[in-house]
Amino acid sequence: MTEPRLKTEIWVKACVRRASVENIALAVVKRGDPDGGAVLVKLNRHAEGCTVYAETRDANGARAWHKGTGAAPVPEAEADAYIARNRRIDPDLWVIEIEDRQGRLPFDATFL
Repeated sequence: MTEPRLKTEIWVKACVRRASVENIALAVVKRGDPDGGAVLVKLNRHAEGCTVYAETRDANGARAWHKGTGAAPVPEAEADAYIARNRRIDPDLWVIEIEDRQGRLPFDATFL
């Protein structure tokens, strides 16, 4: 059985608020479909590089994440190119950018 899905816009607003509380720099770079748009999260760790997390669903329909740019961090230009390719395919996509040297994410995440 799948769990009810929270609207993307509400989920993003919750991330923005939690990031603010946890003192994590976060910007919504691109707004997508407010109800059901998928989300890409670009985590910029500066000298350590960037990782782009792509939203997916697990077998039960719950939100989960995978590293769209691969296991190792990549240069920022490569992360931006990955995001641009995905935005061309899916214009309803949301893009969130986080800058945090510690690599913190302002949401609970299940990684596949």
